[in-house]
Amino acid sequence: MRDLLAALTELRERLQEIPQADERRLQDLKTEILGRKAGALTKILAALPRLEPAAKKQVGGAANTLKQEFEAAFAARERDLKRPPPTAAGVDLTMPGRARWTGGLHLVTQVVNEICEIFHELGFTRAVGPHIETERYNFSALNFPQDHPALDAQDSFYLGGDLLLRTHTSPVQIRTLERYPPPVRVVIPGLAYRRDPFDASHSPVFEQIEGLAVDEGISFVDFKATLATFARRFFSADTRVRFRPSFFPFTEPSAEMDVQCQICGGTGCPACKQSGWMEILGSGMVHPAVLENCGVDSERYTGFAWGMGPDRIAMTRHRIPDIRLLFDSDVRFLAQFAAAGTGRAR
Repeated sequence: MRDLLAALTELRERLQEIPQADERRLQDLKTEILGRKAGALTKILAALPRLEPAAKKQVGGAANTLKQEFEAAFAARERDLKRPPPTAAGVDLTMPGRARWTGGLHLVTQVVNEICEIFHELGFTRAVGPHIETERYNFSALNFPQDHPALDAQDSFYLGGDLLLRTHTSPVQIRTLERYPPPVRVVIPGLAYRRDPFDASHSPVFEQIEGLAVDEGISFVDFKATLATFARRFFSADTRVRFRPSFFPFTEPSAEMDVQCQICGGTGCPACKQSGWMEILGSGMVHPAVLENCGVDSERYTGFAWGMGPDRIAMTRHRIPDIRLLFDSDVRFLAQFAAAGTGRAR
């Protein structure tokens, strides 16, 4: 009997849960307490026939009283839930509700992820590295001469001694080749830092994506085919590409890659300076000196590398006239792309 009376006392405390219960929770409480088969109070009432007459009268009276209290509490809460919420005086119920803001990936992050995914499908693995580098990783191992302008404090952010904020993501190429023997295929996204003016087309901090492939027998044909495939996957299947001779210390031969202007379709417009082409990346075959600096036999292995700016690629795709819009944190601008995924179906 004492156990049953203690159970009734403990069960009475659950009356406090009813006034705060929502509709779903209210039904669960009903089942837990008054359910016909497994309800806690139902089990106590089912035990009454086994008790002595005096105990049966005491426990039964308490149980029935508690049952009535629960039934009244459940009924009161059900009435409250069915009652319409009060409306404040002066509230215009015809006024549209304020939309709930939902966040999303930044436009440049979307472009970075899409580019990395395309190269992943081509067999490349994403790699990352530190933002603070030494002159060796940032310059000398990449075949920059000591008198190159990029080593000047007017062009790069030096932190003291030979430490500086990396001016490109190319140091990760060196770190990858030092750590892993060929074959190597990596795509390298990350921030880079240069002493550029903050204007419509330049920023002192910007996203960059580089790629590196080193293996036996890699030729210029592999290099051109890989980058052309990327451009046609990213922009459109009929996008035309071209390669122009260029110079970079870490590649030989070197080339700039242009794609058909996505704004005018190649007919010529102010965005492409009436040329019909837009430059999107620099590239070339890895210079033998770079391979040797990393302990890779340049007689046995060859490779290609490239670098591009996702900021400008995002601007090209979405016709954004000023790179500063990507940094302003203007929700009106960013909301256009928050739910856009990659912004383009492939």
